[in-house]
Amino acid sequence: MPVVEGGPGLNPMEAAIVSGRDWSPRGSAEGPGSLGQEERDTDQADAGDDLPGRPPDSPRRPGDREGRGDGPPQPLEKRQSDRRKSISGTSAGHTENYPTDLSLKLRMVRQKGGLPDPRLQAELRGRLRLLENDSGEVTAVFNELSARMLSIHSDQDLIVVTFKTFEEIWKFSTYYSLGFLNHCMENVLLDPSFWLLSHEEDGADFEEAGIEVEINEEALNLMYRSLLIQEGSFFVLCPDNEIREMNVPEGDRKSCRRSSAMSVEEAGGGGMRGMRPTGPSLVPASEASPEPLIPFHQWVLKMNSEFTDLSKAEPAIDLPIAVGSTLAVASYESRGPEELSFQNGDRIEIIGSLLACLPWFVGRHEATGRIGFVKTGLVKGDARTLGLETIYFLDEKEESFFTPTQCFSEDEVMRLLKRTSTMDVCTVYCVEGAAVSRSPELSDVKRLVEEALDCCRRAAPGPTEEAGADPPPDGDEAPAATQDPRFCVRSGEGGDDTEGLHPLLLFLNREDFQPGFRPLYDFSSPFPASVLHGYADEEEAVAFLTEARGTAKRANLPMALSRLCFLLGRACLKKLKLSQARVYLEEALGALRGNFGDRFLVAAVYANLAAIYLRQKNREKWEPAWGKAAALLMGIPGAASGAAETASDVLRRALKGAVRGRSRAAEARACFLLARHHVALRQPEGALPFLERLQVLNEALGLGGGPLATRCYFHLGELYALRCLPRLTLSCVEVASSSEARTLADTLRSVGLVLEHTPRDCGPGGDGRAAPSQAARYLRRALRVASREGRRLRASIHLSLAGLHAAHGRYGPAAAYAAEAARPDPAAPAGAVVDRLVSLAWLYLLRREPAAASDVLASVLDFPGSGRRQVGVASNMRALALKRMNRTRQAARGYARALRVARELGLARNEAVALANLGSLCLQVDARRLAESYYVAAVKVFSGLPGRGRDFSQVLLRLGHYYTSGAHRDKGKCYYEWAFLVALESEDFEGQLQALRRLCHFYSVLSPNEAQCLIYNECQLALARRTSNKELEGQLLETISQLYLSLGTERAYKSALEYTKRSLGIFIDLQKKEKEAYAWLQAGKIYYILRQNELVDLYIQVAQEAALYTGDPETGARLFEAAGDIFFNGPWEREKAVSFYRDKALPLVIGIGDREAELRLCNKLVELLFALKAHGECLEFAQMSLALSVNLGDRLNERVAYHRLAAVNHRLGHSELAEHFYLKALSLCSSPLQFDEETLYYVRVYLILGDIIFYDLKVRTSLSSPRLPSSEPTGIPEQSVGPIPGALTACGALYRALGRGRRDRVGRMRSLLPTSLQSTGGGYRRQNRLGGGRECRELQTFLLLVLLRRSFYLLSAGCVHNTVPLY
Repeated sequence: MPVVEGGPGLNPMEAAIVSGRDWSPRGSAEGPGSLGQEERDTDQADAGDDLPGRPPDSPRRPGDREGRGDGPPQPLEKRQSDRRKSISGTSAGHTENYPTDLSLKLRMVRQKGGLPDPRLQAELRGRLRLLENDSGEVTAVFNELSARMLSIHSDQDLIVVTFKTFEEIWKFSTYYSLGFLNHCMENVLLDPSFWLLSHEEDGADFEEAGIEVEINEEALNLMYRSLLIQEGSFFVLCPDNEIREMNVPEGDRKSCRRSSAMSVEEAGGGGMRGMRPTGPSLVPASEASPEPLIPFHQWVLKMNSEFTDLSKAEPAIDLPIAVGSTLAVASYESRGPEELSFQNGDRIEIIGSLLACLPWFVGRHEATGRIGFVKTGLVKGDARTLGLETIYFLDEKEESFFTPTQCFSEDEVMRLLKRTSTMDVCTVYCVEGAAVSRSPELSDVKRLVEEALDCCRRAAPGPTEEAGADPPPDGDEAPAATQDPRFCVRSGEGGDDTEGLHPLLLFLNREDFQPGFRPLYDFSSPFPASVLHGYADEEEAVAFLTEARGTAKRANLPMALSRLCFLLGRACLKKLKLSQARVYLEEALGALRGNFGDRFLVAAVYANLAAIYLRQKNREKWEPAWGKAAALLMGIPGAASGAAETASDVLRRALKGAVRGRSRAAEARACFLLARHHVALRQPEGALPFLERLQVLNEALGLGGGPLATRCYFHLGELYALRCLPRLTLSCVEVASSSEARTLADTLRSVGLVLEHTPRDCGPGGDGRAAPSQAARYLRRALRVASREGRRLRASIHLSLAGLHAAHGRYGPAAAYAAEAARPDPAAPAGAVVDRLVSLAWLYLLRREPAAASDVLASVLDFPGSGRRQVGVASNMRALALKRMNRTRQAARGYARALRVARELGLARNEAVALANLGSLCLQVDARRLAESYYVAAVKVFSGLPGRGRDFSQVLLRLGHYYTSGAHRDKGKCYYEWAFLVALESEDFEGQLQALRRLCHFYSVLSPNEAQCLIYNECQLALARRTSNKELEGQLLETISQLYLSLGTERAYKSALEYTKRSLGIFIDLQKKEKEAYAWLQAGKIYYILRQNELVDLYIQVAQEAALYTGDPETGARLFEAAGDIFFNGPWEREKAVSFYRDKALPLVIGIGDREAELRLCNKLVELLFALKAHGECLEFAQMSLALSVNLGDRLNERVAYHRLAAVNHRLGHSELAEHFYLKALSLCSSPLQFDEETLYYVRVYLILGDIIFYDLKVRTSLSSPRLPSSEPTGIPEQSVGPIPGALTACGALYRALGRGRRDRVGRMRSLLPTSLQSTGGGYRRQNRLGGGRECRELQTFLLLVLLRRSFYLLSAGCVHNTVPLY
């Protein structure tokens, strides 16, 4: 199998990057280092659709196994051959079209079996759809993941990202391999209610479902190579297993088309073995291509590249980390007192550990007992040499780095659990809320309460008052942590003479390490304050050390001299006096004379000397110094804990050696020491890369599921928190707490981190104060781990879960958890038992089960162990339940009792709540004045309280509703505004929404004011956006659009169009097809008003398609009718409404059998066709309208149908039918007439009838009556005067109106008379102007005479219709 990795311990992601091969997340279960992994990887074929960022020749997605795709599976040999071609073809320097983006495929799967979940996948797709146009939250997540989001494709469940730098792709690949990418996507994409679901509560394994992110590894590999080439210099693993540096000329970095444009050189200069010149450049002699190292190794080899030699050492030891003893394979003569001389075959005991990647280690010659440095290449292992392949710390003190600093006492656990619940119902009264009673299930409630209270009675008496409160912290009583003694010198202790320094120097001259010496070597502590106390300044302290150094030299105290020289060198290093520090440190090293009694001192001296040589670029002394310093820091337990800041240079160089030697264990130890070093220096940013790599190596070393990896994840999460990366912190918490090795402390630690770093839920159902729903998962895990703990802890966890579910509106599971918490507990105090029962009763009230709550609270009130405050709380809560059960009298007694208790205890807030509840009770029995007095009293008490909160805003809203429903509307408006301000102050989002809704209703219905209504709707819109309530936001946008549309100006129309389009986008994202269709239609209507006719038809067409997509004929019919109404009610293009009514809406309503809608459409068609003069078609729909009206029994529509039929027939020249239908319409009118409009209608219709008979139905007859006087209107032949029955009836109607003396009515009726009569009457009135007050009566006489004379011909002809009433 070809070697393509830069070293052992590669995670699957990194292996895919450097090898170019495909990889599936499930295919890496056995680890990247297991045998046959590459062969198994070749069984995975690319499957799926083309993804953005994916090369066009890849027909399927990586990770889909062969057989899933549409095509037949290929033979294994063919797939392996193709894979080899792919690997060689994507090497740096070959002609490749590098992708610029990467596609992430999101899948909802069951975590145990990996099977997809279609229902949850659909919900995930809907969430992605919402984020397509509002992707700020997702962009922030990918910023934490070191990626740049480009787009979201919800229809394909894809997110497309890109990378601009090598560091970005390195970080992203690390997060992906650690599983952080999956958990970050879950935190941002899953609904808060998802975390509350569990198998125990909902009957389905919801908790084991999660998001699995699949990436296009081939595209990621190519992008990684492209970024490396753009940087111009990177490291590769050559076919001879040597690591070399590859350089790309600057002019060819963008194209990267020619292999001759790159050269491979050894780091540090010089040529490379196995290379031969071919023209202008060097190419490998072997045909195999070098493979890039993984990103972390690239970064390690590039940092501090001074004096870096990548030539591979060949140690005789074949173990990466060895302990025990070794055998010398050659003789060696020491070159200094610190080195060990030995002969071939001598046995050398390893001090600490031997790392094969380092040039030196510390050993003891078993024959002579001397200790010194030994060259690693001169020894070999035997049966007494043991390998430490899976351990990267050497003692318990080093392991303590992963020990959590927070240890939970029982009281601390209780305080932490109280943070997860916002329920304070055990101490604070609750305000009455709207709820509907339903039949409760009381089978187990009474038994549970009786058992709990009986158990409490049998137990020893406990505290009854304030039992639920937390005990005071006992920090003062806790024993002080044991600390090592600290060495320090105070001013004056040394004395002024030489003799006074001797006790100090004798102490410093001890050969072995003393715990008090640690501050001397610990550079994380301030110097010289940590060692020298009482000196005025640093100069005085240095002078004292200089004097002590001279005394130690004269007294021949080598160890004291070495330590004093080290301290002086440390002081010079602090001032960046490198040359002077080097002199002091070399003197300290010489004074040691090869003494390894104080190995921490030796390690500190060598580490500082190596750092100085590096900074001074002294290569000759750097090489031996760093090797010996690395042997001490890496091999001696705890030697690196007190090293200087400059020890990081030595450890980084040692890490390079581990990378070069491809030793996972040595690399893990170097990463561990570097991470601990940066954490000690309070440099979390510097520690993160090493700790992340350490976690990757944990997985490679088989420690991924152990307690060590779990604690490492927690430590990594705390570092992310210091770097303000909350989503990565939560991902660490999830990975750590999901381990089987988790403990109760781990789960509680997880809860604390989640509460601290998860944003509060302000969405629908959240009020911004509730604990994040993610905490429920960790509380359930804590509950499972705490199965063997005390009953009190389990009950507290149950109560926390109950409060968390109740805060998010899941009252059923909350009541179940509260019932578990209320189970009998002999050790629980009486007050705690009562509190649990009160919490259970409150949850029953929230579940709308007042009877169950009343029974529980009645038992609590009868229990003698209940405290006075608990009695008040229970009384108030039971009164709430009784009120909902319509037991008003008992509820009033309960409120009164609660009010007395609150006043006795001086609890003003509880008093105000009780008063408000009494006001609600009075309103229920219609005692309005009494209710007002209670409400006002409650407001007065609330006003004097600090932090009044949500209850106060609710009381203000109720008082405002009381006033607005009566005569004091302005006062009610003031209370609404006050409630809004109170809710705003307390960050109560639900209260703000309620107050704004009331204000909008006030200004739209009670006291219309369009400007104020717009303002408050805009406030609602801003709040909806803040709470991420997309549905409410869409509704508010619709409302605001309608308000602007009602203003009737062009500017308002444009604003309405803008809001309509915004609501349209939201409804599209929410997949609300009906609302989407109406939004399209509304936009088309506005374009119609703005006379942009080219867009009207387009928007209406899209609205029709959206309505038809729903498959609901009722929706389609309503939308087609609304589309027709746009043109029907408009001033132009009214003929377009006919097709919507007749061809689209009418067939649908006929199909669904909606007779009322059919009648409405027929009426609109009749009116429209009549106006368009399409009388033939109009007659058809008029007949349909008449038939529908008769069938429905709608007398008004039947009368209208008769009238329209008459009018249509009149236009068509069917005078007999017109007369008939007019008379039918009149016969359906009410009698007697009650309104002016009815009288006018009678006059108009009878005049029309008279005209029909007079002009259209001309009856030729011989008249024996006298001739008409000359005053009769001209134009009517005397020989053909027909009957005029309508004129007689009109005369009667006019007579009744005039008889009442109504001048306004006379004027309106006169306008309905024929023009000839109006002119005649006017002429008569002009002739009688002198009559003055007799004008109305004279006009009445004239009109009656004229009408009667015209009716004379009818009477004389005997053609009077007896069915028509005259009056």
